[in-house]
Amino acid sequence: MTEGAQMQPSDASPVIFLPGLLCDGLVWTSQLDALGDHAICSVAEYGTLDSLPAMAEAVLEWAPAQFAIVGHSMGGRVALEIYRRASERIRGLALFDTGYQALERGDAGERERAGRLGLVELARRSGTRAMGMQWVRGMVHPDRLDDAAVVGAILDKIERKAVAVFEAQQRALLARPDARDLLGEIRCPTLILCGRQDAWSPLSRHEEMQRLVPDSKLVVVEECGHMSTMERPVEVNGALQTWLTSTIDRRA
Repeated sequence: MTEGAQMQPSDASPVIFLPGLLCDGLVWTSQLDALGDHAICSVAEYGTLDSLPAMAEAVLEWAPAQFAIVGHSMGGRVALEIYRRASERIRGLALFDTGYQALERGDAGERERAGRLGLVELARRSGTRAMGMQWVRGMVHPDRLDDAAVVGAILDKIERKAVAVFEAQQRALLARPDARDLLGEIRCPTLILCGRQDAWSPLSRHEEMQRLVPDSKLVVVEECGHMSTMERPVEVNGALQTWLTSTIDRRA
């Protein structure tokens, strides 16, 4: 259930990284390097689980007794489901480029459903990399589309995932639970981070989350789209290190 674990001394703070849709440890490469001297870092894998609650339960089965969570995109929603089930085990929560609302009803929800299923059909027909070449246009800041290193890495990690994984994760997102009521119950150091130009999970949603989560901190990463951990790793790492210090101070 984990990949790329970095084991550190026993007094280090355990941190579990939760990747988003069709993502893996690659999206956390810089963050694992930055926190490796201060934390026991593990990256979750979901396999072909097709619900967010099931993903949360699977993580809780192997997670340590106490840990902090960092979730990006779909991983942020998984993080909220983990907190819902085991808040007493969570030392800190970091939510990146994510959301908390269920699928909307009516036309808006149907448009989202059609868009997600259309991407699944494209992946079935032409493969996940071909699908990714279309999908990535809305996933990064427009200026990053010419950045061969970043875009190439995103396409590589998408290509590593089977179509069956993509289908399962899209089903999970279409059936996502609403977490609005949960946000007001969060009582641990919480970092909410978003790229200012995130077209997939807009800043306005994160501003609302910050208002709903008591004592949370919102960090806006400038000139950045949805893939903040890869697009602006220096800024993201700085915010993460500050947050991790707050979780350690709380434990002391």
